[in-house]
Amino acid sequence: TRFLELGPDAILTALTPHCVTEPIVTTPALRPGRDDPHTLLTALATLHTHGTPIDWPAILTPYASQTIDLPTYPFQRQRYWLTATPAPAEASVRTDPAEANFWTAVENQDFATIAETLNLHADNGLATVLPALSAWRRERNTQSIVDEWRYRESWTRIPDPTAVVDGTWLIAVPDGTGDRAPADALRERGAELVEIEIGAAPDRAALTARLRDAVAGSGGIAGVLSLLGGTGLDRTLVLVQALGDAEIDAPLWCVTSGSVSAGASDRLTDLTGAQVWGFGRVVALERPRRWGGLVDLPADLDERAADRFAGILTGKCGEDQLAVRPDGVFARRLVRANAVDALPGNGWRPTGRVLITGGTGALGGHLARWLAVHGATELILVSRSGPAAPGAAELVAELADLGADATVIAADIADRDEVSALLQAHPVTSVVHAAGTTGSTGLTDLTPAELANTLRAKVDGAQHLHELLADTPLHAFILFSSIAGIWGSGGQAAYAAANAHLDALAQHRTNQGQPATAIAWGPWADAGMAIAEEATEYLRRRGLGVLAPELAIRALAQALDAGETRLTVADVDWERFAPAFTSTRPSPLLAELPEARRVLEANERAAAARALDPSGGPDQQGLTQFGERLAAATPTERDRALLELVRTEAAGVLGHDSTAPVSARSQFAELGFDSLTAVDIRNRLAEALGLALPPTLIFDYPTPAALAEYLGTEITAGADAEAGEARIRAALAALPIARFREAGVLDVLLRLAGIDDDRPEDHPVSADPDAIDEMDVDALIQTALDNPDSALGADQHD
Repeated sequence: TRFLELGPDAILTALTPHCVTEPIVTTPALRPGRDDPHTLLTALATLHTHGTPIDWPAILTPYASQTIDLPTYPFQRQRYWLTATPAPAEASVRTDPAEANFWTAVENQDFATIAETLNLHADNGLATVLPALSAWRRERNTQSIVDEWRYRESWTRIPDPTAVVDGTWLIAVPDGTGDRAPADALRERGAELVEIEIGAAPDRAALTARLRDAVAGSGGIAGVLSLLGGTGLDRTLVLVQALGDAEIDAPLWCVTSGSVSAGASDRLTDLTGAQVWGFGRVVALERPRRWGGLVDLPADLDERAADRFAGILTGKCGEDQLAVRPDGVFARRLVRANAVDALPGNGWRPTGRVLITGGTGALGGHLARWLAVHGATELILVSRSGPAAPGAAELVAELADLGADATVIAADIADRDEVSALLQAHPVTSVVHAAGTTGSTGLTDLTPAELANTLRAKVDGAQHLHELLADTPLHAFILFSSIAGIWGSGGQAAYAAANAHLDALAQHRTNQGQPATAIAWGPWADAGMAIAEEATEYLRRRGLGVLAPELAIRALAQALDAGETRLTVADVDWERFAPAFTSTRPSPLLAELPEARRVLEANERAAAARALDPSGGPDQQGLTQFGERLAAATPTERDRALLELVRTEAAGVLGHDSTAPVSARSQFAELGFDSLTAVDIRNRLAEALGLALPPTLIFDYPTPAALAEYLGTEITAGADAEAGEARIRAALAALPIARFREAGVLDVLLRLAGIDDDRPEDHPVSADPDAIDEMDVDALIQTALDNPDSALGADQHD
């Protein structure tokens, strides 16, 4: 179970775990580009910590004269001791105010407060140790923030789905000799198949017409299965769009093979298919009712795997991101990446020449300064603008002051020839690929050309660097990815696909024994989309905080030190993010995050309570003053005001400066709304009007005009009901008491009002009219019918 590779490389170390099924430890004695003594000692230490006896005195004897005493104070830069596993997030921790005040005094180096708290005298040496203690405390606080940002992908085994798939399925297959095994598996298990071939660069309108013809007369489609996974993402994009245009609402399942790694020994081989996974996560947000899920199949779809696959497509297992493997079915999860999850690292430090793509941008500048401070002496900063980029000259001068010689080069990193020439002229030892693109386009409006342009900026450059440096012993290959590729982001299907490719590339390189670290970042402050204050507030409302650059860099350094391949770093407020993320479609992806699970379960309990008592709960507060004014307005005025309200709030949610982009007949989905922004506009409208509105509001009423009409109906319904009650009370007050007695309801009314019937018949009824509010007209009539002494009751019995 323990393997030490003897040789100049680490190829067998990477391959061995894929040859056995038992947990094993593999480590190389030497690695290209790494210090030999350091690598060998690290290998021995790895074996030692896994139970292999090591003769340490024999190894350390040559260094006996170089031993030094450890410092008497805690290390201030890195922790060298094991830490206990943190308590589960569900556990409540009582904060002691006295303890909090003490540590605040330590951070501020408040000598007097500390001495008083500890009952110490002034000559006890506290002044000497306090600066070190204060630094340690600040260090721990900073590290705790970074630890809270760290997440990773995980796969959990679920019971084999056993349901039987049936009905008619529409199968989208690539033209030519594509793999038909998944389709054959459905056919053999009882499903009726309608196949449609999709070639390269499909035309959207033509495909829509073909889809309509294919399903005509089918009697209804149970599901849609796409086998286009590894053939190019443009085909999947046009398929999704054409299904919507053809109004085919059956759930779409996209199949890939080798596009995810569901375990340590599971090799990722299809990077193009990985794009489909990032793309599909956005489809789930923008088209929640037309999405089935993602399934990655083994290369050999045997009978058992086919059974599992068919069971998945029924949707009854409740999962939408799955991998079928020889040993079972695995569902994708997001979990916390605690410090105990990190692998032993070599304390990575930049040496030699480091290449930074996107080097003149805000992110590139932060990275360049960090590298210079930590020992990089030569930096190659590449961008399209090169030296002409704003602030490029100032950045070069700043880096020179930090001890680094920076060269700014104008080059298109997506052009293979330019990248090749660049690397020949400037051989590098490490790469940081931070170049990218921005923009947001909903699925309906995303064109294949825009998709290709986004992929070109992120993916092509990374692939060129990966391939052209395949034989170069690199110290680091760092890829800047995004959370959009981890859980999706509305309006960013192309961007999510590109970032999912980068994550997969890092995994692929690791499988090949090459260095790679991909960080899926949340939004950075002072960089990219989070610059503007209004953008920061928009993100905060969605549950996403912006990352301070110095702390984000710290997280990157920690990942490099630990040798981590894939990591997600984001500041997420799960109480805000999780309910919005799951509002229109449940997401098992969050099932193993304690914070998300806790808030979702609380919301489920609250929803159940409201179902039992619809009159209660914070959403049932009655119309606001604005809502009441609309209820009293003329229908024309009310319709006009509600439409303007919907357009204004929709524009605000999407970040537009005016309502011009939001016409009355615009489709919310086409405007870029997803499940997160759907909740945002629902909350805004509910707050403005005082109505209880469902999270699926814009999916139920997909245009501003339709939504405004629905809101008008809801407002007037409450007003009409109140007016109707007023008319009933007035009518009752106008009737003589004798009429009530004849109808047999007088006793009931008096009991409700708490009045004894000991008065003359012509005595006025002075009880509060509100006392009979609980009885409507139907109840009063039924009471009379049930009373044989009443006139109505006698007629009924006759």
